[in-house]
Amino acid sequence: MAATIEYIETNGLRVPVIFEEDKRLPLVTMQFIFQNSGSITDTTKAGLAKFSARVMGEGTKKLGSSAFAESLESKAIHIASSTGQETFVMEVGCLKEEFSEGLKKFNALLKDPNFSEEAISKVKTTTLGSLSSKANDFDYVASNELKAVLFKGTPLANPGSGTLESVQSIELEDVEEFVKEHLVSSRLIVVVGGDVDINSAKAEIEIIINAMPKGKLIPLESYNVTEKASESVLKRDTKQAYVYFGSPYNIKYDSEDYYKARVATYILGTGGFGSRLMEEIRVKKGLAYSAYARVSVSQSSSYMTGYLQTKLESLEDAQKTVREVVAEFVKNGVTKDELQQTKKFLLGSEPLRVETMSQRLNRTFMDFYKGQELGHSVKELELIKELKLKDLNEFIKNHKEILEMSFAIVTK
Repeated sequence: MAATIEYIETNGLRVPVIFEEDKRLPLVTMQFIFQNSGSITDTTKAGLAKFSARVMGEGTKKLGSSAFAESLESKAIHIASSTGQETFVMEVGCLKEEFSEGLKKFNALLKDPNFSEEAISKVKTTTLGSLSSKANDFDYVASNELKAVLFKGTPLANPGSGTLESVQSIELEDVEEFVKEHLVSSRLIVVVGGDVDINSAKAEIEIIINAMPKGKLIPLESYNVTEKASESVLKRDTKQAYVYFGSPYNIKYDSEDYYKARVATYILGTGGFGSRLMEEIRVKKGLAYSAYARVSVSQSSSYMTGYLQTKLESLEDAQKTVREVVAEFVKNGVTKDELQQTKKFLLGSEPLRVETMSQRLNRTFMDFYKGQELGHSVKELELIKELKLKDLNEFIKNHKEILEMSFAIVTK
């Protein structure tokens, strides 16, 4: 059964419910997705959104972390929280016969999260430990530094998990305020899938929504990549050079031309072997084991990024080659053969991208979230199929902004 959009009308709100029925297994999954509530909201303390999600994983105040976890485990119920750049997600997964019980546990967690100094201390300790261990993960270091360069002075410049200093500064009151502001029904999109009757599920979900504060849906800020390209070099005790690069990409998340960006970027660097960057940097010059480029387009930002690792003595050559490959790509576009091979892959691999219910639900969610009609992704495949070489190359040549590349490098 294809995914559909239903609505729960309550408290003056029309809460969307994305639903797909799947009776092949007696399983149900539900997500409460809160819009405009991810790491982009970390304007004062980096990592607060993700920290708050971890606190929501510490059970209820009444039962505490261990007892709440045991009550879930005894019924094979899974409840988890996570964050993206723009969203805060709380999820319930369970057997069909335990769905009502799972919703009760979920409701209890929303009403009475474990907001205690003990929970804050526990989450702070594990988060600081994780951040400390990443200090020598130079891919992580270089990736974060690139975001800091591209989005200097904005929340997107901050690591999603925060820094040692910012996490150390987070207090119980910060988490309470974050949850009070963001976990509200006005920001809510519900996703439900599995072996469940949607009408009975909506009735039970409505009870949870009615118990939530209504709050406000504040418009999402959009941030541009800094206009002036720059370079940041971090010196570390490393045997490899980690090269991350990025540039503006002037396309909106709901652009009718997004499918062209998808095809173009695949040819440039997303497609692995056969992509321009991989062919030039690995196959022809042997400068790196792999080299990639991809485009990130969302409501809050739009940019191109890429990365590679190379020998210390090959750093300058690798960096120069990246610039040359991208410049050649923008100047002369792609070949007929490259376009045909990309079409074959994107169209032929489509069944693998919609194998699972979660994949299909996520696709429907993204269509809805971007303000597009259901099934837009299927129409996009048809557009890719009919895409002409002349139109693609014209699109590529119109995006010279990707030549304004900034670099974040970790080297010895």
